[in-house]
Amino acid sequence: MLTGELRHLSLSSKLDEGDVQASLCLLSDGESRKHLLNPELGRELTLTFSGAVSCTHCGRVSARSFGSGYCYPCFSTLARCDLCVMSPDRCHYHLGTCREPEWGEAFCMAGHLVYLANTSGLKVGITRAGREQGRWMDQGAVQGLPVLTATTRRDAGLAEVAIAKTMSDKTNWRKLVSGEPDPLEMIVERDRLKALGLALPGGVSWIADPAESRFSYPVIGYPQVRAQLKAGADTSHSGTLLGIKGQYLLLSSGVFNVRRFAGYHVEVNFSEPTGSAADKVDANDQLDLF
Repeated sequence: MLTGELRHLSLSSKLDEGDVQASLCLLSDGESRKHLLNPELGRELTLTFSGAVSCTHCGRVSARSFGSGYCYPCFSTLARCDLCVMSPDRCHYHLGTCREPEWGEAFCMAGHLVYLANTSGLKVGITRAGREQGRWMDQGAVQGLPVLTATTRRDAGLAEVAIAKTMSDKTNWRKLVSGEPDPLEMIVERDRLKALGLALPGGVSWIADPAESRFSYPVIGYPQVRAQLKAGADTSHSGTLLGIKGQYLLLSSGVFNVRRFAGYHVEVNFSEPTGSAADKVDANDQLDLF
């Protein structure tokens, strides 16, 4: 049995292999602890929530969280909870109105990348330079390709907005947890994008020879039930652990977005299933997902 405050799924992969290792991160007695989930595939997983939530920034205990892990005072005062974090093109640091200038200097005024990823299909996104591998795995991408460098987060956000007029900038979570997307020729997609001659902001430039990354997630099957499971007081969810993809636990009873419920106090139990994992997943269901 594991107990503590949910944090996130820690995902890692060797660059030359692409096989993702997934660990559940909990804060327990002030210590961060990880539990490797790959060996737990096929076992019964039970998540039991007490209803208590601790702010991931200040530790304040409350009955709910805001912005995936914050108490209301932190959510309403921290710059990292501003709308511009979700919409980088709205960054206002350059106007001198950032609520946490030192945080903004480190987070927003650093080099960023604009990338293409294959999650539920082709999408565009941005991330801080050097963090692209983790970003792709968090999103459940099976392919990722950096295409542009940007001097600031705002420049990257403006470029993303321009590119999003030609393709999606979001992941369809239902497709993500339903099966593997069709493989894409990422360099071809980059070349097609570049040929559009989009008007890009200053501080943004094309990467001459980008390297594609590929990822394979620990999944033995996809759930027939694709509802998102919630956390709350006296809530408990049980199901066979079929896989981990992005920040989602794929259970036979539904899917659970771990990062969304960061700070929730949880008890985690693993046990042998009453039937085999194969009995809980219809193999033919995998052939008709799209």
